[in-house]
Amino acid sequence: MNATDRTPADLLRSALAADPARPLVTFYDDATGERVELSVATFANWVAKTANLLQGDLAAEPGDRLALLLPAHWQTAVWLLACSSVGVLADVDGDPGAADLVVAGPDRLEEARACSGERVALALRPLGGRFPQPPQGFADYAVEVPGQGDRFAPYAPVDPMTPALAVGGLELTGAQLVERARADAAGRGLGPGSRLLSGLPYDTWGGLSAGLFAPLAAGASVVLCRNADRLSAEDLAARQESERVTVTAL
Repeated sequence: MNATDRTPADLLRSALAADPARPLVTFYDDATGERVELSVATFANWVAKTANLLQGDLAAEPGDRLALLLPAHWQTAVWLLACSSVGVLADVDGDPGAADLVVAGPDRLEEARACSGERVALALRPLGGRFPQPPQGFADYAVEVPGQGDRFAPYAPVDPMTPALAVGGLELTGAQLVERARADAAGRGLGPGSRLLSGLPYDTWGGLSAGLFAPLAAGASVVLCRNADRLSAEDLAARQESERVTVTAL
């Protein structure tokens, strides 16, 4: 990664320039058996489409607050980087009533209705599938995102010194987030080619760092496991071997 990277979106751009074909996020849901692997290029394409949706159709602007009511999931990782690309503050598990926009999973739609701004719902189905019945009052992410552009350019440059992430009472600017992610990566011994398996939820900085930001900052990749508590010790060991895991955070 480049020393000049000041935001998470910068980190992703550097990863794309360095090696677009390498795996970045490998996602497992051990409640459904789902497995998805996204290369840097594929992940960046999802981020670009989502950022275009956010900036264009949803009219989000730098400084807006987005309540992100989603679990540890590959699509959550996409939204975090899309927010960074636009300059929107991603408020993880934030109060939708105090947010300009809300993005929610299927189990948090009623809570999300407290937001008076734009509302987006994610079905979190395998392969990014849509809701069988679109939830009333929400845009279905899986319906809206495919038609978005594959390249993204913000209307205004993102200031790395403005708030980018809020989680668990902690608020970080883009520059602070990158600095913390780099420090966490060094503390975990991550480097290019490392594979970090994380079963941590996304509701703390530690979970977000292990499950996305530290690997991204180090040129490493993440094996993100939702419902990993359902794995036996033998199954976990088999996954660590098959996915060539070098670091584990559970």
